[in-house]
Amino acid sequence: MKEKSSADDLTIEELQQLLYRRKQAQRRQRLQRLKASGRLVEVAGLPAPNPEPPSLIRPQATPTGALRSYAADIDEDESAVDADVEKHAPRLPVNWRWIRNALLTLVEVSAVVGLVIVMLGLWSTRQELNQELAQVQRQESQSLALPTPSATPVIDVVILPSGHKPPVNGRPPEQGEAGDIPAHLLPAINAYIPPPIPTPSQEQARRIQIASIDVDSPIFQGDDWDQLKKGVGQHIPSALPGKNGNMVMSAHNDIYGEIFRHLDRLTPGDEIVVSTERQRYTYVVRKLEVVDPTDVWVMAPTEYASITLVSCYPYQVNSQRIVVFADLADNS
Repeated sequence: MKEKSSADDLTIEELQQLLYRRKQAQRRQRLQRLKASGRLVEVAGLPAPNPEPPSLIRPQATPTGALRSYAADIDEDESAVDADVEKHAPRLPVNWRWIRNALLTLVEVSAVVGLVIVMLGLWSTRQELNQELAQVQRQESQSLALPTPSATPVIDVVILPSGHKPPVNGRPPEQGEAGDIPAHLLPAINAYIPPPIPTPSQEQARRIQIASIDVDSPIFQGDDWDQLKKGVGQHIPSALPGKNGNMVMSAHNDIYGEIFRHLDRLTPGDEIVVSTERQRYTYVVRKLEVVDPTDVWVMAPTEYASITLVSCYPYQVNSQRIVVFADLADNS
């Protein structure tokens, strides 16, 4: 069949069919748009639009007039369909997105407020625990009987050094072996542990010279049995040379060189020279005394620079101690 090129070649019936198809296509597109936007839903019981065109026979109308009349009918049908759609379409609620956002915001704010409340509760609990603990500690400290403070004794020996009875077979002496040591002092002597030897320094005493009795000997730190075998021993922790305090030294009188053999020949005014690696200090003899081995008071510290020399006495009897007291001379 030859394709017709213009509307003039079409019959009225063909023109009506063509317009109806175009209107139907436009109507379907519009319905699809409404469905896509959510403004149109299918409702049960609603009659479907009539797909068939209205009456196509209008014998008294000219082709052009018939076309216009049919177009008007189609427009009326479209308006009716739109009205019916608007009438039966379900009304959507207010903007659900806005409501959802508002609910989410409320939940977030509530969570933040809850977290703040929890943190405040924890902080309050911690403060209460700290206060309770501090109160308990105060009560315990008040209930304790604190000891009365006392100064650490400088003299921690019960018998003067320079005794020449050595340990027996590597053990401390026992009663009958100690000679000049009283029996009741043996437990204290056996429990005594000499202090550790201090680290060497340039301030320590290195040499002692007593010209009047021909003494010139090195000085060692410590006055136990092993140290006194080497020479003159300085009691730990007596004063350093030239410093305020009592510098106590001892040596044997009849063994290991008999260094302090003639202490009893010293007289007040005699000089005792003690040297360090840097300087010499001169002490002047003030007095001599013979005391018991237990008279450890002679080792007590002084508020001025002094030196105390100790040795056994009398010679080869050793039942007592001879003590020489001397004070620092003006070395300026």
